[in-house]
Amino acid sequence: MADTALTLPAAPAGRRRELLFGTAFAAAGVVMVLLTLIGAYSAERIAGGAEWLAANAIPLTQPNMAMVALALSVVTIQWAVYSIENDDRPNTYLALGATLVLGAAFMAESSFLWTTAAVTLDQPEGPLFYAVTVGHMAMAVAAMIFVVVVAFRALGGQYSSRNPDGIAAAAVFWDAMVVVFAVVWIAVYIMK
Repeated sequence: MADTALTLPAAPAGRRRELLFGTAFAAAGVVMVLLTLIGAYSAERIAGGAEWLAANAIPLTQPNMAMVALALSVVTIQWAVYSIENDDRPNTYLALGATLVLGAAFMAESSFLWTTAAVTLDQPEGPLFYAVTVGHMAMAVAAMIFVVVVAFRALGGQYSSRNPDGIAAAAVFWDAMVVVFAVVWIAVYIMK
């Protein structure tokens, strides 16, 4: 019986998706933190009863339009992913730019809502209200920065149909941000 060395087969050819997986794990961590804040806000709102935000008038126009803007941005960010996977650079740039414009619209609507609602930190609901809404705004800013970075890298030619992972990773984080806002929209603005 001859001794033969065991050899492993060669690794399959293909690309590795570290950026995509890393972004998914980071997004999951941020989502968990924000969902914890939303849970604390909801528990305090239930405990507060009719007194919760009774001194403030939170209109629904701004949160509804912010939700519409973010829903449209999901379409545009997925358009960017589709376009780069098909080597359609002009549409990729247009889709990334449209996503950033819709993100800026969301930020303007949210900022205007804070001034209109006039919730103060002296109120019992103030710290939790701002923890949830500003926490989500921070996630939105991070998502916009991510999109700007991948847009510049796409302009530099680093992404193509052979390597669309950067834009796909930005889309994963962007979509997670939109899903969190949908929960914020229901828990904070609709259910008041």
